[in-house]
Amino acid sequence: MNPDKVNVLLLGSGGRESALAWKLSQSPSLGKLWIAPGNGGTDAYGVNVPIKPTDFEAIEEFVKANGVDLIIPGNEDPLVAGIYDYFEASPVEVLVAGPSRDGARLEGSKEFAKEFMGRHGIPTARHLSVTPATYNRGVEFLETLSAPYVLKADGLAAGKGVLIINDLDEARKALGEMLEGMFGDASATVVIEEFLSGIECSVFVLTDGAGEYRVLPVAKDYKRVGEGDTGLNTGGMGAVSPVPFVDDEFMAKVEERIIRPTVEGLRAEGIVYRGFIFLGLINVGGEPMVIEYNVRMGDPETEVVMPRLQGDLVKLLVKTAQGNLGDEPADTDPQPAVTVMMVSGGYPGSYPKGKKITGLENVTESVLFHAGTAKDTEGNIITAGGRVIAATSRGETIAEALERSYRSVGLVDFDGKYYRRDIGNEFIN
Repeated sequence: MNPDKVNVLLLGSGGRESALAWKLSQSPSLGKLWIAPGNGGTDAYGVNVPIKPTDFEAIEEFVKANGVDLIIPGNEDPLVAGIYDYFEASPVEVLVAGPSRDGARLEGSKEFAKEFMGRHGIPTARHLSVTPATYNRGVEFLETLSAPYVLKADGLAAGKGVLIINDLDEARKALGEMLEGMFGDASATVVIEEFLSGIECSVFVLTDGAGEYRVLPVAKDYKRVGEGDTGLNTGGMGAVSPVPFVDDEFMAKVEERIIRPTVEGLRAEGIVYRGFIFLGLINVGGEPMVIEYNVRMGDPETEVVMPRLQGDLVKLLVKTAQGNLGDEPADTDPQPAVTVMMVSGGYPGSYPKGKKITGLENVTESVLFHAGTAKDTEGNIITAGGRVIAATSRGETIAEALERSYRSVGLVDFDGKYYRRDIGNEFIN
């Protein structure tokens, strides 16, 4: 591998991968960039290739044929499926910026994550793992809690495996239905959690598995589809970075109580972990607690983190994957960034696809990160998913950045376009 010109294969097709591709394309260390499979906008930064992120054999053939030096899995599916382990055993020499299959269990199994936190004294909610054989014990645990009741499918459920229920009888019933297959194999085990009340934020860490780590810009996303945080949960309707309530005192607690014990705990257990750790945190009266781990960057948080991350991302990820971050910097630009997600009408329920998107060329003061888009046979950009395009802007203040994003959103149009108009409002004086 030529360290000055690194050939990169980025896996994924969403807004997160668009933001990563945008940042990677600016790297002086980048040789060629491919995105598999990419979307209607990622070909502005590299070459889209029609390969599924979990088709490891096809990825291996592509790596061999094209001299790929570094694979960056964008979402959790290839990581949980063991892409690191696959290429560790492969005769093909290529780096993978992500954890081993064991490391990916932090996201792939909520039960494993909770037990890991318990072993290393990492603050989180009281919880109990339940199987069909221990259903009655689960009901008894529910009765010790106060409403609302949180039920989480142990495995991956495409972001839909969490139920928050206000009525105890409904929670008992839902627990049984989950164990009977509401979310397929993902809910063969269900984790019941105590509900934590507070303000959430996302902290991102890049670790090389050898004890070195970098804390990336902190963000807050907005999950509910409706304004005022109402309605159904979505993959995220927008994000803000930095987060005003996350001050130096709070981050010192996060680093001491959560980041270091996580990084050191992985090493102590012999788990290979060279990649991103996403800490979903909640601020409970000034005290940070872990809601969940993810083993990749968040979406739409990546769309505000990447614009604030300074330095050479390719070089940073190569050193991470080599297990040798050393003194490679990952500095943060103090200027705020915000993103507003435009979604298809009906999302997160059923929604149409194939709607022509217009006005993209008129946006000049924001970066448009494509998520659920594609190109038709005539080269038009069309909708191809629920979350369609994120408009990300910078500004001297959060308010200024928001104004720019909302002006840009107003210039883009497609049939059924919807977006929240209150992203970041609580941080505007």
